[in-house]
Amino acid sequence: MSDNNSTPVARRSFLTHLAAGISVAGASLVAGVPEAAAQTSAAGGSRFQASRHTQDDWMDQLPGKHRFVFDTTSAAGFGSAVAYANNFLTASESGYGLKDPDGAVIVVARHFATPFAYKDAIWAKYGAVLAGVTSLNDPKTKQPPTINLFNATGYDDLANMGTTVDTLIKRGVQFAVCQMATKFFAGMLAKSSGGNADAIYNDVVANLVPNSHMVPAGIVAVNRAQERGYTLASAV
Repeated sequence: MSDNNSTPVARRSFLTHLAAGISVAGASLVAGVPEAAAQTSAAGGSRFQASRHTQDDWMDQLPGKHRFVFDTTSAAGFGSAVAYANNFLTASESGYGLKDPDGAVIVVARHFATPFAYKDAIWAKYGAVLAGVTSLNDPKTKQPPTINLFNATGYDDLANMGTTVDTLIKRGVQFAVCQMATKFFAGMLAKSSGGNADAIYNDVVANLVPNSHMVPAGIVAVNRAQERGYTLASAV
């Protein structure tokens, strides 16, 4: 796919392969502790405790008195999450006298939001294809972006309202990046460019925004974060 005319095909293909990653429509805010955690087993009456895996230990290593995870699946959702995360930290300081390290904040970039955790170097090479799946063109040029628009200044009309990814990075926000989606995109980029999917995947991984953690799947990270005490907000 080399231009936005291929958007319907690309998006249908992506949905077919990543159906498990589709967010539940209308879910805007969910408590961080799963309902099952408050239930007791019929057999022994013991409290449910989720299993822990070392792959997720980085979530517990973040300092912070308050834990928040944002789930994003679209360009607009990712932009909104950037704005919301910034607002959360700002209001925590102005209203409670807290500092940025008092908040442990994770933005999960999955599904069509995944490419916005990639640096400009990837957008410069593959912006035409990525614009086809994210449905976001550069509003200034009306062409596919050659930069990560949510990490650029001068785009205050986008969903992030001028707050950049770099702003969040400086405040300690972390990003969980969907490996399943990234591998799918690498295959798509290889097909459109005649390149090698593994080489492109490695290039993307080497060009994730700072504070990024490649996770097996974004939807898994959403689950694991809640099991570790993070409150969930779904940014749409």
